[in-house]
Amino acid sequence: MESMKKYIAEFIGTFTLVFIGCGTAMLVGCDAASGCGYILTAFAFGLAIVALAYGVGNISGGHVNPAVSLGVLISGGMSVGDFFGYVVAQCLGALAGSGVLACIFGLGGVEDKTGGYGTNGLAGVGDSVGAGILVEIILTFLFVILILGVTSKNQNHGSFGGLIIGLTLVGIHIIGIGLTGTSVNPARSLGPAIVAAIDGNTAPMQVVWVFIVAPLIGGALAAFVYKFLESAKETKE
Repeated sequence: MESMKKYIAEFIGTFTLVFIGCGTAMLVGCDAASGCGYILTAFAFGLAIVALAYGVGNISGGHVNPAVSLGVLISGGMSVGDFFGYVVAQCLGALAGSGVLACIFGLGGVEDKTGGYGTNGLAGVGDSVGAGILVEIILTFLFVILILGVTSKNQNHGSFGGLIIGLTLVGIHIIGIGLTGTSVNPARSLGPAIVAAIDGNTAPMQVVWVFIVAPLIGGALAAFVYKFLESAKETKE
C-alpha cells in the first residue's frame, strides 16, 4: 500500500511537470530569438519542480523522472521493484499530462506554438544525434548529481532543497532549450512524443530514443561519480 501511494504521487508529480512545463512552451513558444517564451518555459519547468518537491516530495521523494530514479537506485536509495514502479508511474503521468494538453488545445482551438506538444528534438544541434546525446548526458549528469548532493544525509539544506533543485532545472533549461528542447527526463520526452504521434506528427517519435537513453546514461554516471566522491570523503574523514 505504501508503494502504491508513492507511485500515485509520482504519477501526479510527472503529470504536473508536463502539464505546466510543456503547456507553457505550447502557449508562449520557445524561440531563443524572442527570448520571453524561452525564459518563461525554463521557469515553468523549474517552478513546477519546486512545487512538486514540497507537495509530493515527502511521499515519494518527488523524482518525477526515470533518470533521477535510476540515480537513486544506483546510490542505494530505493529497491529495484520500486524503481520500475516509479518509472511506469512517471511515464503514465507524462502521457496523461500531454493527453490533457492535447484536449485543452484541441477543444479550445489554441495554437500550439511548439508544433508538437512541447516535444524534444535535435534541430538546435543541426539534427546531430551525437551532439544531442552529448548535451542530454551532460545536462542530466549535472542535474542528478546536484539532486544526490542536496538530498544526501550528509547535507543540511533544511527546507531549501526543493528550491535549489528547481532553480538548477531553470538554469539547465536556459542552456538546453535552444539545443534539444531540454529533456533530462525520459518520461517528459516520451509522453508528448506519443501524443504528437497520435495526432499525426511522428517526427518526435523517431528521435525520442535519444531523450530516453542519454538521460539514463547521465543519471547513472552521476550516481557512480557521486558515490565515488562521497566514499572518498568518508575515507578521508
